[in-house]
Amino acid sequence: MSDPRSLPSQSNSGAGRARLRAGIRRLTCPALFLLILACVCYAQGPQPQPSPQQAKAPVKDAADYVGSAKCQECHGELFKGFEETAHWKTMRDKRGHAFQGCEGCHGPGREHAEKYVPGRVIAIRMLSPREVVDRCLNCHQLTEEHGNFRRSAHNTGNVSCLDCHSQHLAKQKQYLLRASQPQLCYGCHAETKSEFARPFRHRVQEGLLKCTDCHNQHGGFFGKLLRSRETQESACGKCHIEKAGAFVFEHLPVKAEGCESCHVPHGSANPRMLKRSQVNLLCLECHTFSTFSAARGTPGFHNQAREFQACTMCHVAVHGSNSSRFFFK
Repeated sequence: MSDPRSLPSQSNSGAGRARLRAGIRRLTCPALFLLILACVCYAQGPQPQPSPQQAKAPVKDAADYVGSAKCQECHGELFKGFEETAHWKTMRDKRGHAFQGCEGCHGPGREHAEKYVPGRVIAIRMLSPREVVDRCLNCHQLTEEHGNFRRSAHNTGNVSCLDCHSQHLAKQKQYLLRASQPQLCYGCHAETKSEFARPFRHRVQEGLLKCTDCHNQHGGFFGKLLRSRETQESACGKCHIEKAGAFVFEHLPVKAEGCESCHVPHGSANPRMLKRSQVNLLCLECHTFSTFSAARGTPGFHNQAREFQACTMCHVAVHGSNSSRFFFK
């Protein structure tokens, strides 16, 4: 039989539990603080490391900068192209020499100008795509258009700013593009070019629309870099306002899957850019025969005979209606 002295008393056991709870309380606050600190550090991610060329051009003081006029003496053609762009405004940037003119992108140029050593300034064309993006976003990341570029498919695909833009000799002065749209986009998206050659299409080839009217090439929160309306609805509603709603009776696929559930966005061989050649075949992808053909009281003309194959002959308001849950007139 056990010695009673070896068994903890109830009071001792209660005191032990009290000490344990006190210890947990003492640990909770520091542990919670460390957890929050770890989450913040993870969200910030690793800071970009300077490239070897950046390391060659350390910033000591204002004397390291010679001004853009000095660059013009040797690089006249490039300076002329730079002067004709919106970047000329940087020559009066109030943040200081490190953000002004040529040296705002290429770094301090005194040693390069005095010794004519190319490696003493940053050659943007020699940087990696990630380094080019980092330098451009030093100024452009604060704008709404460019703020999400780091999360975009272009950035993750190692597409740099210089693949689309030319800071000195741009073919298109607006946005400093290397070529006009849509030819610039076709350089990578060749499969889309054939879609715009189909009989029923958006008039991109004719210049009535641009790729960037629907897509935000610098990134966003929607798939395929799609733009959205202020109400966070599909980009299609910006032009097709009458189809956007809101409606009393919504057609659920429009809200749940978007316009692409029925339409091919770039171009189609079918009228109204539909996915199927016959309207009823498209509708029957969701509304199968079993949903209405054997229902009690269903009219006989739902037998899908030729003259009744166009569902929209009766269900006119197929995008949504304010008067009929069956989308009648």
